[in-house]
Amino acid sequence: QVQLVESGGGLVQAGESLRLSCGADERTFRTFAVMAWFRQPPGEDREYVGSIATTNNTFYATSVKGRFTISRDNAKNMIHLQMNSLLPEDTGVYYCAASQFGDWGDRENNYWGQGTQVTVSS
Repeated sequence: QVQLVESGGGLVQAGESLRLSCGADERTFRTFAVMAWFRQPPGEDREYVGSIATTNNTFYATSVKGRFTISRDNAKNMIHLQMNSLLPEDTGVYYCAASQFGDWGDRENNYWGQGTQVTVSS
């Protein structure tokens, strides 16, 4: 029932920008407490990037704060991740996620998209 589809990944050089998008089903988008972006660098574990609540409050990992911006498009049931001043260490598979209650440790109530690849070259 929960559907999350990411798009917008690609290959860019350091210093350039990308915008990722995540489309969600209406029920998830309207009722889940938090939607978020995670990423998984090559050979590493998945890590938190940032999130946005239904209140429009946003939160970011220290590593991306000031460079990345999360936003909601309520008319289209989408969230976006604007990534500026990209660095090689930003490389990884980026995942859209939705948490029903805002608890990322609650596996039964958290959902994930298929991921989109972002590669930043030096």
